[in-house]
Amino acid sequence: MSARRTPWWYYVIATLIGLLLGTILVKSDEMTGLSLIGAPWFVTFVLVLLGAVVLILALQVHQYAITDPTRRKSWIDPTKAVYTLVLCKALGIAGAGLAGWYLAQVLLTLSHWGIPYFQNVIIQCAITTVICIADMIVGIIGEWLCQLPPSEGPENPKIKAAQRRERQRKFAAGSSMNKRDISK
Repeated sequence: MSARRTPWWYYVIATLIGLLLGTILVKSDEMTGLSLIGAPWFVTFVLVLLGAVVLILALQVHQYAITDPTRRKSWIDPTKAVYTLVLCKALGIAGAGLAGWYLAQVLLTLSHWGIPYFQNVIIQCAITTVICIADMIVGIIGEWLCQLPPSEGPENPKIKAAQRRERQRKFAAGSSMNKRDISK
């Protein structure tokens, strides 16, 4: 199985969807008076905690992947490494979507800054937006950290180039011997 990097435009789409849904939430809040906007502080704390855990896991996988196999002191379960990669991808996309969600709430409630309730909402959402952007960045970096270094196996471009040069050298040596045999 070959895992691919998450394309950059996935993050843009997730942010735009978050902006759209956040806008819908604020508009429905203004029309109905039902207060659903804002970000409780425990959500911010959980997002910080998730980002830290995913970064630590990604660093462990990276350290294992770049260490020479003969010098490794520990072993990482391949399933754990794949789960870490999936967590990094999910954190990046979720961070982008939630950043859009909370950013929309900030932008649309700025006009109500004079009301203490909205001041609290704006501050909570602004801090959570920054945390979500940080989580998205951690997800992107974590995905990069989970990449395996290039294999030195037969499919490696360096190995293929060396094999091609060897074949050309042998062919050149063989054809020069044939010319000497003919001249004798």
